[in-house]
This record gives sequence, C-alpha cells and structure tokens, in this order.
Amino acid sequence: MHKISVVVVTFNEERNIERCLSSVQWADEIIVVDAFSTDKSAEICRRMKAKVLQRTWEGFATQKQFALSSALNEWVLLLDADEEVMPDLRTEIARVLSQPPECAGYEIGRKSFFLGQWMKHGGWYPDFQLRLVLKSVASVSRRPVHEGLEVKGRVGRIHGALHHYSYHSLSQYIAKTNDYTSLDVMNKLGLTNQRRVRWYNLIINPTSVFVRMFFALRGFNDGFRGFLLAVYSSIYKLLLYAKTWEFQTYALRSTEVPPVTGESLKSIKRFE
Repeated sequence: MHKISVVVVTFNEERNIERCLSSVQWADEIIVVDAFSTDKSAEICRRMKAKVLQRTWEGFATQKQFALSSALNEWVLLLDADEEVMPDLRTEIARVLSQPPECAGYEIGRKSFFLGQWMKHGGWYPDFQLRLVLKSVASVSRRPVHEGLEVKGRVGRIHGALHHYSYHSLSQYIAKTNDYTSLDVMNKLGLTNQRRVRWYNLIINPTSVFVRMFFALRGFNDGFRGFLLAVYSSIYKLLLYAKTWEFQTYALRSTEVPPVTGESLKSIKRFE
C-alpha cells in the first residue's frame, strides 16, 4: 500500500475545515497551509492532527503549489476546505494505492451543494476535477483563479463522491462572482489572444451560457435552484466580458489601468 498525503489551503475556514479533515483521517499525512487565519481554523486543524504551515497569502495557485511541494509522500490528494471525501471515494483511493501506479493522476467526480440542495444537472455533476496525483509529475497551473492541477502522463478517472459545500447564500455567491470575475480577466485576455471584446459579446455569450446550462444540460431538472444557477452563471460571463472590455479600453488609452487582480485574501474572508 502506497502512502498518501492530503493537502488543503485555508483562510478563515472554521465553518468547513473540521468536516473536511474528518473525512481524511485515514491519510498518512495531512498538511494544511493556512494564510494566518484570524478565526479558529488553525486551532481546529491542529486538533484534527494536521500539520499546519502558516504562510502569507500570495494567490490561489502559489499557495496550492507550496502545499503540494510540502507533501512528504508521492501520492497527493488536493482538497479545498469546503470539500469532503465520502466513504466510496476513500475505498477507490485505497484501491489505487494498493496497486503499482497506472496513471499520473486521477480525476474525481464532485457533487456541489447549492442553496440547500445537491445539484445534479446543469453541468455541475459530475464535475470531474483532477485531485489525486503523483507529486513528482504534478504542478498547479499558474492562473489567477480557476487554477487546477496538471500532470505529465496519463490521467484516469475513479468513482466515488467528493462533496462540495459551495454556496450557502446568494450574497456569498454574488461576492465571489465579483471577485472571481476580476481575477479571471487575465485568464480571458490570454484565451482570446488579445481579441477585442465587442458589445455583442455581452449579449450572445451570457445568453449561450444560460441556454446551455438550463436547457441543453437540463438544469431545469434542479428546479428553481437550477434556474438561479443558470442565471447567475450567465451574469458571471457578462461581468467577465464587461471587465475585460474595461481593461482593454483603459490599456488602449494608455491611462491608468483599473485593477483586475482582485483582493483575494479579503475575498476569501467574505465568502464565510
């Protein structure tokens, strides 16, 4: 049986972290990289027998890369503080660890909890995420937001649920949308290869997001919450294109460019 390290990054996650760490007490090592939380997060982590490394926040990707590099074992499971490993997923991970490595990493299906309901449609389930990796061939993508793991080698998929307790209120969702769209502007500029955002992008692209989520991916089967999720996802796209347009406009005028990186640390604190 290969050994495994579980790594988590935190900032003021006392609401979630105990549930997360309770679900991985079977791991050989648990590392929490904490951005000097002002609540009881670090205290809870130590009580849950996790190794706590406190480090100033420098962005999602940088923080997670540090956490990955700090793991002592070759197999690493990267979790967010608001996630929980379910028993069937633990069984599947144990099966992977009991065999010679067949893949460099494994994607795990994630189920998200939105406003008191598990979302099963609209593209939110199964939301496969690359989380179980061999440390020696893995790294965190250098994106301001929506960063993820990358591996050199074959990627497989394993069954079992990773529960994600994502949004508890619409105000939390809206605050996160505002901050994440600001961070996401630089991602958008890279993807569009500096193509100009036009007025019709603010109509066509958000509309297509809603139609795809609510109709093509059957978000309507999740009822009113499915409708809200499709609406707010389209608003995310609208804000992203509008902020990208704003950035491009200021840059072309050679005037002061508005900030597009967001205040990540404060953002995370507001999400509680």
